[in-house]
Amino acid sequence: MKVFVAGPRAVSILNKQVKERLFNIINNNFTVLVGDANGVDKQVQKFLHSLNYRNVKVYATNGKARNNIGQWEVEKVEVEPHKKGFDYYAAKDIEMAKNADYGFMIWNGQSKGTLNNIINLTKLNKKVLVYFIPAKQFYTIKDVDDIKTMVNVGSESAVANLHELMHNSEQLKLF
Repeated sequence: MKVFVAGPRAVSILNKQVKERLFNIINNNFTVLVGDANGVDKQVQKFLHSLNYRNVKVYATNGKARNNIGQWEVEKVEVEPHKKGFDYYAAKDIEMAKNADYGFMIWNGQSKGTLNNIINLTKLNKKVLVYFIPAKQFYTIKDVDDIKTMVNVGSESAVANLHELMHNSEQLKLF
């Protein structure tokens, strides 16, 4: 089983509930697919490294990992040179979503990238466990209606981000 774990760059602390879920992943010896960004990616890497967990793959745009704390295998995601910003870094997230069996997202209700990952996983018919920081609770997401239910607990900006990503995002064109 491969689990895509991600969250916002703005979140730099993993709380007890998130760490408990990561322990479950480790105890089941699931493969962790994680990005190379600061924030949640880096904190997940630090946590897994502190436990000497080896079943990890770090996805990096054009193979250049910004963070690879455990010196794990790097999955190189080729990105066209003309892509910039959101589209440039989201390319590796799409590959992780495609390659994962399941998603575990830590979301602050603001990060468009994390919300995009949740949407992409559901469009690929993959379940996502989301730790929704504003509500301090977990949501199991199976479809877009589940996303809407969770987002409605959040802020107006979360609702606006969902609307924008559902209707305008290039990243949703997975195939």
